[in-house]
Amino acid sequence: MDSEGLLLLSDEPGLNHRLLDPKTAHPRTYLAQVEGDPTAAAVDRLKHGGIVIQGHRTLPCAARVLPAAPAFEPRDPPVRVRLSIPTSWLELQLIEGKNRQVRRMTAAIGFPTLRLIRVAIGRFQGAGIAPGTWQELGAESSRLIWQK
Repeated sequence: MDSEGLLLLSDEPGLNHRLLDPKTAHPRTYLAQVEGDPTAAAVDRLKHGGIVIQGHRTLPCAARVLPAAPAFEPRDPPVRVRLSIPTSWLELQLIEGKNRQVRRMTAAIGFPTLRLIRVAIGRFQGAGIAPGTWQELGAESSRLIWQK
């Protein structure tokens, strides 16, 4: 309910196992609109990992502040707007996927997530798929998920 973007659904047991098994460590890329302007030190904390979330120490991840807001349709319902507090966008690429992990990581560094969008799973990009629509994947497309 709180997040948006790319979602893979499958009735294929092998694919399901690879998607859900932490040992496969496939990358997932997220764009997170956060409250405030993250400092370089805060982004470094994300990159180096080790943030403790519910007794789990996060792994290192790729993280960077985007220079400009990405062009997405407005969210319905909209994210909260506070005119006196700026927002920024982070790009994060994780290889683990704990429940609400991105939201908890950004909150732990002092920049709560307002909007979260998954834009890629592996090398498979969600660009070009309109919100609320679906696309059937063939064997070639599903291979993009696992290639590094």
